[in-house]
Amino acid sequence: MKTGINQWAFPEGMPATEAITLAKTIGFESFEVCIGDEGPVRLDATENDLNTIRRLADKAGIELPSVASSLGWKFPLSSPDAPTRQKAIETFQRLLQMAQWLGVDTLLTVPGGVSPEIRYDIALEHALASMQDLIPTAEKLRVCLAIENVWNKFLLSPVEMRDFIDQCQSECVGAYFDIGNIILYGFPEQWIRILGNRIRMVHAKDFRAAAGNETGFVMLLEGDVNWPEVMAAFREVGYDKALLAEYGPYEHSLETMLKHALTSLQTIVAL
Repeated sequence: MKTGINQWAFPEGMPATEAITLAKTIGFESFEVCIGDEGPVRLDATENDLNTIRRLADKAGIELPSVASSLGWKFPLSSPDAPTRQKAIETFQRLLQMAQWLGVDTLLTVPGGVSPEIRYDIALEHALASMQDLIPTAEKLRVCLAIENVWNKFLLSPVEMRDFIDQCQSECVGAYFDIGNIILYGFPEQWIRILGNRIRMVHAKDFRAAAGNETGFVMLLEGDVNWPEVMAAFREVGYDKALLAEYGPYEHSLETMLKHALTSLQTIVAL
């Protein structure tokens, strides 16, 4: 497996090319580009902008395995409001195109969620319908819509996630598995074995369950993840791509955080 880092680990104003160069200097093998309506890589970035990032990564010898975006929260595919869903579909179509320009084959996809205003069964119905609308674009561009397990009160078991993916009936729909996000309500190694080869990309995080909220996220190897069992499960299902650390920068030393993440990932990969 390859060690990797997510762009959100770097300061918001740092250009992607600078972040990629620093990641390579520290020793990471992979870098996940993050796209938003603000920040260094925006949704309105041109093909030429993205080709510049791609060429820099190629020259540096660092892999770009996936694209992440938080825009699925802003424009939920599960929304009961038709104009909002249409905006979400258009946003993800744009993200798929941008991923293809970057030479990336996996797009992190937040499928929406459940809230006091959005009932679970309605969210499921609309999310599945939205995915069907997106699949032709994903298949044309050969970019996978990888559904991430996030704290959205939705797709809360590995069986449900598996069945959601299978109902889409496309090789361009898979799972984006976040290890740390599971600890509050499940066991990562069970999710890995149940999702199997549906897993297209992985976020590596750790979490202390006793915290019970977002303050429980800690550096890799400091939390409750059973890393030896997680790595055994990944090997059983044949996952051998990147483990992408997803952390924010330390307040006083970016490079120290990056080195901590890399050293921890190298230890985990060797388990």
